[in-house]
Amino acid sequence: MPATPEPTPRQYLTIRRAGSHETEIKKSRFICHLARVTDEDEAQAFIAGIRKQYWDARHNCTAFVVGDEQRRERSSDDGEPGGTAGVPMLEVLRRRGLTDTVAVVTRYFGGIKLGAGGLVRAYGNAVSAAVDDVGLLERRPVALLAVTAGHTRAGRVENDLRAAGYAVSDLAYGATGVRIEVGVPEPDVAEFHTWLAEATGGTAVAVAAGRTYVEVPV
Repeated sequence: MPATPEPTPRQYLTIRRAGSHETEIKKSRFICHLARVTDEDEAQAFIAGIRKQYWDARHNCTAFVVGDEQRRERSSDDGEPGGTAGVPMLEVLRRRGLTDTVAVVTRYFGGIKLGAGGLVRAYGNAVSAAVDDVGLLERRPVALLAVTAGHTRAGRVENDLRAAGYAVSDLAYGATGVRIEVGVPEPDVAEFHTWLAEATGGTAVAVAAGRTYVEVPV
């Protein structure tokens, strides 16, 4: 029976970096903590860490989305009225099209009740403001090619690759030469081989080395 081909990875949005953002509404402090994660275990570990750090807060409400294909989503109101915290937080991540992202909003109660509508706005706005603060990027799948060049030409080859706009992801120095890993969009692989042959006079070669992602700020 023939093997099922692996699905082609898709590009997706995530946050540019981890960070936090604080807002105050009617004397209540809302501190949104964001982090990039690769799976549910990492998301839960981040949540546990925030809850331990802010153990004295009234609430540590959470939401996360992970996976670029079969997405997994979870949220928690952590004691706030049902649907007033975790769900609006998760909705912000969905609306922004984000994945591999976890959000925890820590609330220190200020003594004034906000009502259900006020809580929904407060938690949603806390996540939205934090996302705006840390910024977004797009992760684009590319073919990973390993270019091998001699020691005397490797520096020139690397410079030419970068000057031509190719994403150099790694360099490895060996006894007989230098291995340069380059990310190339799948449709451009044939063109890359032609470019490499012309740029190096046929002295450097490239072989397939899997797939990876390049990150582009948006």
